[in-house]
Amino acid sequence: MAEHTSSNITIEAAPADVMEVIADFARYPEWTGEVKEAEVVATDGRGRAEQVRLVMDAGAIKDDQTLAYTWQGGSEVSWTLVKSQMLRSLDGSYALRDRGDGSTEVTYTLTVDVKIPMLGMIKRKAEKVIIDRALAGLKKRVESRAA
Repeated sequence: MAEHTSSNITIEAAPADVMEVIADFARYPEWTGEVKEAEVVATDGRGRAEQVRLVMDAGAIKDDQTLAYTWQGGSEVSWTLVKSQMLRSLDGSYALRDRGDGSTEVTYTLTVDVKIPMLGMIKRKAEKVIIDRALAGLKKRVESRAA
């Protein structure tokens, strides 16, 4: 089993508001540093994204990838790699926990396996940078919408 990297952040907004931003893939290029293009290519019966094509530029990792999304109510979304030029696998999730005070704890978990050889510690560092940037961007985006 591959090792994963995980981190969390508290966002001053309700879980539904946080999930609304997470689910709005078309706007990812506006608030994520790594996503340059995002296109929903398939949706489920409830209109939620099932497959999304993302053009990424995360420094060492530049890629055109398609991810499959699975939604667990309004509190968790996970994804897995369908196709990619650079990656062998990519699994991740956002899990939201209502803190009961109007804020939400968001946990982001990510596992990436690249097709090119890369030391495990360098890969973990890259995952950590991606997660930290994503969480900071998500927090800024959600809280700026609430203000």
